Amino acid sequence: MHKAVSDAHEDLDAVENEEANDELSAEESDMVATVATVGVVAIGAAVFEAALLPGLALGVVAVAAPKLAPKLGSTLAPIFKSTVRGVYKLGQKTKELVAETNEHVQDIVAECDAEAKGKDAAAKETTASA
Repeated sequence: MHKAVSDAHEDLDAVENEEANDELSAEESDMVATVATVGVVAIGAAVFEAALLPGLALGVVAVAAPKLAPKLGSTLAPIFKSTVRGVYKLGQKTKELVAETNEHVQDIVAECDAEAKGKDAAAKETTASA
């Protein structure tokens, strides 16, 4: 009796697996039908009027977008993350570079002020002793 029950469960699992495979093939057949339809319409548009092709391309994108957007989003997420990281690091490096450049400029200005004050003091001493 127990063997009959386990065989029934195995048969049920096999049927569920076959149904899942049938669902995948049904999804694939829908995609093939869509692609074939788009191909036939594109050929017809190209034969009759080439100006219709841009509108046809927009229509294809509009039809395919809901199916491809989730896959595209999950694919582009790591690329987007790495791009944001790179831009952030670039911003930090630029910030450091600007701070260092500002410090150097302030040092040069301070040196020029010191030299100017030194020349003014030396000029005052020579005029006072004369």
